[in-house]
Amino acid sequence: MHRIIIPLLLLAFSTNQGLAQRNGEPITIAGKVVDSESGQPLEYATFVLQNTEDTGNVTGGITDTAGNFEIEARPGTYNISVEYISYKTYSLKNQTYDSSINLGAIVLAPDVAQLAEVEVVGEKTTVEVRLDKKVYNIGSDITTSGGNVSDALSNIPSVDVDVEGAISLRGNDNVRILINGKPSALAGFGSTDILQQLPADAIEKVEVITSPSARYDAEGTAGILNIVLKKEKTLGINGSINTTIGIPFNARATTNFNIRTEKFNIFNTLGYFHRESPGNGIFDNRYLTDASDYDRILEDRDINRNDDGISVNIGMEYFLTESSSVTGSFFYRWSDENDLTENDNLRYIDNELDSSTFRSEDQQEDDNSYQFSLNYTNKFNDEGHQLTADFQYSYDDENVLTEIEETNVIPNTNLLASENIYEIETQDDILAQIDYVLPMGEAQFEAGYRGTFEKEISDYQLDTINQGSGQFETNQDLTNIFTYHENVNALYTQYGNKYGKLSVLLGLRLENTELRGSVDSSIDSEGLQEIVGEDVDLNFDKNYLGLFPTLNLIYEFSETENISLGYNRRINRPRGWFINPFPSRSSRTNVFQGNPDLDPAFANAFDLGYLKRWNKLTLTSSVYYQKETNSFARIQEETGLVTSDGIQIIRSLPINLSTNERIGAEAGVMYSPFRWWRINGSINFFTFNTDGEFNGVNYGTESTSWFARFSSKFTLPGKIDLQTNSFYRGPRQNAQTEDKGIFSMNLAMSKDVFNDNATISLNVSDVFNSRKRQSFTETSTFTSDSEFQWRERQINLSLIYRFNQPKERQRGGRDGQNNNDDDEGQF
Repeated sequence: MHRIIIPLLLLAFSTNQGLAQRNGEPITIAGKVVDSESGQPLEYATFVLQNTEDTGNVTGGITDTAGNFEIEARPGTYNISVEYISYKTYSLKNQTYDSSINLGAIVLAPDVAQLAEVEVVGEKTTVEVRLDKKVYNIGSDITTSGGNVSDALSNIPSVDVDVEGAISLRGNDNVRILINGKPSALAGFGSTDILQQLPADAIEKVEVITSPSARYDAEGTAGILNIVLKKEKTLGINGSINTTIGIPFNARATTNFNIRTEKFNIFNTLGYFHRESPGNGIFDNRYLTDASDYDRILEDRDINRNDDGISVNIGMEYFLTESSSVTGSFFYRWSDENDLTENDNLRYIDNELDSSTFRSEDQQEDDNSYQFSLNYTNKFNDEGHQLTADFQYSYDDENVLTEIEETNVIPNTNLLASENIYEIETQDDILAQIDYVLPMGEAQFEAGYRGTFEKEISDYQLDTINQGSGQFETNQDLTNIFTYHENVNALYTQYGNKYGKLSVLLGLRLENTELRGSVDSSIDSEGLQEIVGEDVDLNFDKNYLGLFPTLNLIYEFSETENISLGYNRRINRPRGWFINPFPSRSSRTNVFQGNPDLDPAFANAFDLGYLKRWNKLTLTSSVYYQKETNSFARIQEETGLVTSDGIQIIRSLPINLSTNERIGAEAGVMYSPFRWWRINGSINFFTFNTDGEFNGVNYGTESTSWFARFSSKFTLPGKIDLQTNSFYRGPRQNAQTEDKGIFSMNLAMSKDVFNDNATISLNVSDVFNSRKRQSFTETSTFTSDSEFQWRERQINLSLIYRFNQPKERQRGGRDGQNNNDDDEGQF
């Protein structure tokens, strides 16, 4: 594309010099270039004016980030053409312009034939900086071939996926996960476990929204990650089959099938996975008071997972008219997870081994989720005037049985305890949404409504064995049914405009949040108070009304350089299990108890960004500040209770701290020194300061940390690609726990086969088997020194076969350099 742009700019300069000598005032020719299928603006499309009286007199320009162009010329008759790589050229002959004019929307259609011929394949991630977000267009990252969505997210700048799959944004785990712009059963309603079951190759792009505009939910103080799934747009029948096998043994098969005509588009994805994922851990716990019979317990843990699952997503888009369509889709997911954790425990008194035990925890989980979605879109014209309406219903049903048994090994083999924990959790989620967009020349007005209505029922039952009778008896003190409702109604409006080189987006969102909880149990509040040692309200009804303003600015110094500023107010609502007052436990010595007094946290966030593009180098950077009130913290404290064999019981509890201040900076570089070598790296440095106390204990802390990633990809002769991804997360700490740094590296190789209709790849995840969390926790009553590895090194062999579907191609980068030089950076 730069081969077109550079001569064009030279011509524009020379011809403007000649035109300036002519008589008559200059006129302005403006308009907007958009994609014919999505209606999205095409950035950096080339607009050419050729004077019919003097064919050597050529001028023109390039569209901005919103697809707009504005050209100054002398009155006259011109031939017009608009070009964009992999799109059909738009042209008009002999157009006479005597005064300034706005041509409105110029619609470009993809050139399917050209797409099949372009040599620049989409094995990359390009970054697009927009007013309220950064968009990473996921290509064929071969290090995640055969992997899942969590693996793909781990390669996105600003995002960190820890050893247990928890996702954070800029070091803050209060991040909102959306699928196609909406909360979804595909994202697990706040749990990230489901993302480890969805294939990475289902993603088209990931939107990192650190300064969300008013159109987005105010949920998530860290920001939003919006995962946009693929939907084929090519006419005809096409699809792909992706198979993977790996060590430790895992297997995955995913099929994508699409039929598109002028009247409808049917899309389907079907997937199956089997995964055996071993893990391990070592925990050295020391007790500092006389509450426990032991002063040290050393635990050696082995984890064996054996999981199976299927998922299906099918839908159809029906075009009612040329400007309106209805899309319906159905998603279903089933999984059968069997996790066996075996613990060898050495128990010491005065540094002498007193006894040894063996504990096994066998957890069996069946999970069923389904989701119905319906969308109506009406595009009133080609300039972006449109109305959309969405309805979505989701249901999730989880059944978990955990069998825990612990026996002595030394000095005898007596049974210490045997427990069965039954958990049934169901969740209904209804979403209704309507959005209206009205362009007004250079400006744009938006307004809309979103309502989400969630009902969650948690049924928890604990049975313990009576060693006298040999029968299991239900523990009525802990058995309960907790019903939780979260209803959010929101109205929003926003206005955007461009003033010369300054783009402005101003919005306001009004949200009403209703949180209701009730407990069905055989004991009342007084009975629960005896168990947990404090007064707890079993039933609650809370209502919050809040305004959430947003402001986003971009100033363009040039087509390749801009600076951005964002402000937004956010909310972080407690999830149901965070406010369930009844304790639940994963072992006899560790319990988790929700806090019904937990209030939502609110945050004000500021973001200042800078982007600069050179010929083969792109730099993105930002500085950010956030102050959060009533921020969540999860603390550990002793309960004053011990097990039947004299071990202290520790409670984990979420609380509201007073404030959490966070300031940080991040930078990313994408560099392609040669066509065959692409490099990118990013670093994020942040510091945070929290203060607050609970039960007379001060949990304030100050910490500084950072994380960085580096990727390098080589294209070798014979259509062979080599890639390496490295990641390092620096040490960090909170009020009670210090975590050491973590380094990991992934390697991959791929080759196109069968006339480029298929790609075979081999990748190694965590080459050095070093992705382990090493932590030290210290309180006034105990310390815990631990090392934990969620998943060991993984080796995968994958084959993807495409039919009637060329390997993913790029349709031009933001700086118009995705021609044969392959200049855009990659991830």
